[in-house]
Amino acid sequence: MIFNVSLMPFYGKKETGVQLPPVDQSKNGDVAKMNMLPVLPFAHSLLEKAVKEGSFAIDATAGNGHDTVFLAKRVGKSGKVFAFDIQPEAVKRTKERLEKEGLVTRAELFCTGHEHAGECIPASLHGKISGAVFNLGYLPDSDKTVITRPESTIAALGQIFPMLETGGIIAVVVYHGHEGGAYERDRLLDYVKQLDQKKAHVLRYEFLNQANHPPFLIAVQKR
Repeated sequence: MIFNVSLMPFYGKKETGVQLPPVDQSKNGDVAKMNMLPVLPFAHSLLEKAVKEGSFAIDATAGNGHDTVFLAKRVGKSGKVFAFDIQPEAVKRTKERLEKEGLVTRAELFCTGHEHAGECIPASLHGKISGAVFNLGYLPDSDKTVITRPESTIAALGQIFPMLETGGIIAVVVYHGHEGGAYERDRLLDYVKQLDQKKAHVLRYEFLNQANHPPFLIAVQKR
């Protein structure tokens, strides 16, 4: 089952991946009154329903560590977050953010691609993952030629989906304004559209009249 949610413009900034300009909400009445969640907060709202105290979760694109911290707070002391990034600088930033928040013991960091999730996460936890998040694109304030690629992204999704528990959610925030982004977007959409509706619910959440290639969310829930 595929849902396409069409909404109003997105304003604000992204905390991981491609950076968007900040908005002073005190000077923008439309934004201040906006009752619809921007893309990343909406992704978090879905993950909050799935990831609880004691859960196991995956941050497939650690980046600056914001999503890793978010998930670490959700899983609590008895859970665990597995975070992946191919760039040592991203792993370093994520570890520093976890340490600052006092959450470093709740996460295990891997300086490798998310397409290796299946071999990095203990087999005993396969089928027990409550949630996973991807932020596609590149690491802010870093080499913009190092981007997520459809081959590794789709491979990671193919490994992580079977690891989900029933009701578990994968949230993929798709940034596609950079070079290579549109190609990854199209490949990813082709992939999720063919998922068996008896095994997965697939949702697309986006703002249709925002300029400059606004990000959108693909959410996959295991049935």
